Amino acid sequence: MCGRFSLISSEELIRKMFRLNRTPLKKPRYNIAPSQPVAAVRQTFEDTDREMLFMRWGLIPSWAKDPAISHRMINARGESVFEKPAFRQAIRRQRCLIPADGFYEWHKLPATGKSKTISQPYYIYLRNGKPFAFAGLWDVWQGEKEPVLSCAILTTAANSLIQALHERMPVIVPPEAYDLWLDPAITADEMIQPLLRAYPPEEMALHPVSLRVNSPAYDSPENIQPIESHLPLLG
Repeated sequence: MCGRFSLISSEELIRKMFRLNRTPLKKPRYNIAPSQPVAAVRQTFEDTDREMLFMRWGLIPSWAKDPAISHRMINARGESVFEKPAFRQAIRRQRCLIPADGFYEWHKLPATGKSKTISQPYYIYLRNGKPFAFAGLWDVWQGEKEPVLSCAILTTAANSLIQALHERMPVIVPPEAYDLWLDPAITADEMIQPLLRAYPPEEMALHPVSLRVNSPAYDSPENIQPIESHLPLLG
C-alpha cells in the first residue's frame, strides 16, 4: 500500500520534470499523510496544458453521500480499478501524477510472549536520487460550501525489494509514460493497464528511519535520515 510519502525536491526541478508553468509548492514535506493536501499534476479536456494543484488525499467519488468515504479510498488496487464503481470512471478519464521523492513502509515483527507487535519504518526511494510520480486518480465532490478535489494512489503487487515489508506497493509511472497517463482522451483499458505494474527493484533502495515518522504531525528532515535500528533489519 502507500500511506505516507515525502516531496522535498525544488520547485524548479518539479516544474521541469512535469513540464509545468508554475507549481503551488511552498516548502518541503517529509511526512505527507492521508486526508492532507497533496500536490498532483493533471490534464483536462478543457485545458491541454498540464496543471499542478492540491487535492485531498483520499478519493471522494462524485456520487458519494458522505465524504467520510475518503478514509477508505487513499489507495486503489490496480487489479480491480477498472471494475470498482468508485474508480472505473476516473481510471479512464481522470488520471493524475502525484510527485514524490520517497515513501514509507513498515516492517512488522511478530509479537513474542507478552510483548506487543513492533514495526520498523523504512524510507523507500530511487537509487538515482531523483523524484518520481505515483499513478493517481482524481474526482470532484460537491460539498455543502464548495467542491472538494480529491485523489487516490494506485497500488500493485510489491516487487522483490519491498515484499519483505508489505505485499503491496504504489504504482510508479515511468517518465516516458507521463503523456499517456495524463491524456484524458486515452480511455482504452489495454493502453492503461500495462502501466499498473511494480517498479523495477534494482532501481530502488530503502533504509530504516526513526520511529518519529509514525506521527503525521512530525514533518522533519530527520524522517528520511537512515538510522541504526534496534530491530532486525532487512537484507
